[in-house]
Amino acid sequence: MKITFIGAGNLATNLCQAAYDACHEIAEVYSRTEASASVLANMVNAPYTTDLSTVNTESDIYIVSVKDAVLEQVAAELSKRVGDRLIVHTAGSMPMDILPSCRRGVFYPMQTFSRQKKVDFSTIPCFLEAQSADDLALLHQFAASITDSIYDMGSNDRRYLHLAAVFCCNFANHCYAIGAKLLKEHGNIPFEVMLPLISETASKLYHLSPAEAQTGPAVRWDNNVIDKQITLLSSQPQWQEIYRLISQSIHSASEK
Repeated sequence: MKITFIGAGNLATNLCQAAYDACHEIAEVYSRTEASASVLANMVNAPYTTDLSTVNTESDIYIVSVKDAVLEQVAAELSKRVGDRLIVHTAGSMPMDILPSCRRGVFYPMQTFSRQKKVDFSTIPCFLEAQSADDLALLHQFAASITDSIYDMGSNDRRYLHLAAVFCCNFANHCYAIGAKLLKEHGNIPFEVMLPLISETASKLYHLSPAEAQTGPAVRWDNNVIDKQITLLSSQPQWQEIYRLISQSIHSASEK
């Protein structure tokens, strides 16, 4: 397929490379900044532009991967340019209908992406939606070339999928950041000491449900430990509140 990427951020960079590795033709890369556009375009041997009004009009799929705040505006400008070509976005929390084109869809790869680290796309679940059956089939064909994990999902359910991903990824990673700061400030301990614990916590979930894998003082409501640890966080009232709320939620879930 001929594919044009609108955006050159973390997700676009990884998806574009996966498409290129699967022998699709990257027709063009657009980004509002020349530095971002040129870097990604060079990776996939493609031309680039920083002007939406000059984007090519011959691609099979236009994949829009930009910030949610500007998605509607960018999609509207793109639609005026490419007419009845298929436009899809990659946002987990945005509905398909935000795209103004008559041929529209969603291609949501559920993973955390960084430009600096290339991922193995074959294991990433991709959630698809399209306005028409023919376009959904086209998205399935594209998805099958880069991943073994494909699901159809409407916009309403995808909102909750994205919400769950925020808890499992973004919130969990923020807890790692808090832990890293505590280690650095109290003993200058390298964060690497936590990696075996993090790995084991994650690997258990291949065999146990999250509820079954839960351990720690909050499950048994060990006040002696909980109160002391809240006191240790006295210089960070916001972290104290996070600790309290998560501990209370863990204990309530364990009782149920």
